[in-house]
Amino acid sequence: MTPDNSEKLEIVDTEGKVIGLAERAELHRDPSLVHRVVHVLVFNRKGELLLQKRSSQKDVAPGKWDTSVGGHVAPKEDVLAAAQREMTEELGITGCELRHLYRYLFLNRRESELVDTFSCIYEGAITFNKEEIDEVAFWDIGEIRKNLGSAIFSAHFEKEINTYLAGDRS
Repeated sequence: MTPDNSEKLEIVDTEGKVIGLAERAELHRDPSLVHRVVHVLVFNRKGELLLQKRSSQKDVAPGKWDTSVGGHVAPKEDVLAAAQREMTEELGITGCELRHLYRYLFLNRRESELVDTFSCIYEGAITFNKEEIDEVAFWDIGEIRKNLGSAIFSAHFEKEINTYLAGDRS
């Protein structure tokens, strides 16, 4: 799967204030340029977390287990609207009440993302996007903890779950 690297996204400061626009390709090769991203942690009533196994065709973390939902925020888009849009696009989920959990900065040698994370409890049907996702599964938090550092999760997810667990929400 080849992303649209000419897609324009907002460059933001560490507080989320828009300071410019850049193409996705530029943002993904220059860690001095911060862009906005949303994640959603989808839980079932048993407290298990839905993870998606990224398509083996993805340019970032192919074949790795990752956050339930994740995606870029479009220019002038509200983070809640972006999270709802990504839920629909990736998992076919609509109408799930999202709760904002936290915001953090994700940095690596390739990019910098200002991540707003939401959560919800969902028990309905999931129709995932087969171009972006190879499979989905609910994971017990204890099983996730046991597998941290084993290279089956994306680096993004490892940062996300450690941020989540630091808040004692498990």
